[in-house]
Amino acid sequence: MSQPALDRLLPSETTTAGYLLRLSRPRFWLYLAGPVVVGVAYAARTPEELFAPVAVALFAYFVLPANVFLYGINDVFDADVDVENPKKEGRETRYRGGWFVPGLVVLTGLLGVAFVPFVPPAGGVAMGAFLLLSVEYSAPPFRFKTTPFLDSVSNGLYILPGVVAYAAVADAAPPAAAVVGGWLWTMGMHTFSAIPDIGPDRAAGIETTATALGESRTYIYCGLCWLAAAGVFGVVHPGFAAVLGVYPVFVALVAVSPVAVDRAYWWFPVLNTASGAVLTLAALWVMLYG
Repeated sequence: MSQPALDRLLPSETTTAGYLLRLSRPRFWLYLAGPVVVGVAYAARTPEELFAPVAVALFAYFVLPANVFLYGINDVFDADVDVENPKKEGRETRYRGGWFVPGLVVLTGLLGVAFVPFVPPAGGVAMGAFLLLSVEYSAPPFRFKTTPFLDSVSNGLYILPGVVAYAAVADAAPPAAAVVGGWLWTMGMHTFSAIPDIGPDRAAGIETTATALGESRTYIYCGLCWLAAAGVFGVVHPGFAAVLGVYPVFVALVAVSPVAVDRAYWWFPVLNTASGAVLTLAALWVMLYG
């Protein structure tokens, strides 16, 4: 099988840069940075605020350092499990041991803390929650990823960068319905991404929402999360419900199609990017043409 195009653009995995970039999951960078873009777009009142220094700095942080923090912790504490995980072949990489990655995790975590004095209280709370959930998703004592349903709920961490960014630009917390709707969306997103891991996780004795439900019922769970997300987002604006309504359709099509879920999994970043782009463009349209 030929090497995926993105991996051909990265430095060799044998180099430090190539290893670090693969560890940070470049296909998923926008899972953290995308909510920053959406949050800033809806918080900004003028085009100039879109490029406020704190907004640009948050985007830069959540593109790479925050992904090193999140996935570095994951890889360190999942090293034994990842031996059986086929997703680590080609598109991702396995933890190599040593202190390089743990040291980067500490550094990138401190970079996140450094934003707290420069954002309002709502943003500081969201940043603290992001860092805490990122650690405890994979690390003891809680290790949420090994507890069915808590693994799903804790993945609300992916929406928190958007909360930080919105608060930083608007100097206020975003609408509660937007946060709840985004949290439900991330629950579905996380659990769908866990479906390809059902086999390796069961072999390693790890319990997750997906291993507890099985593949068929996990599709239903994801669909229900996304239906709920669309409904709650619709309280903020009906247009949001229309965008989020694509996700239940997507999971239904995957469930009934002959396409293997571990292949459909790699389409997910494209769907998320497209949805985020629609939401962002809608915000910019309102700002410019109101």
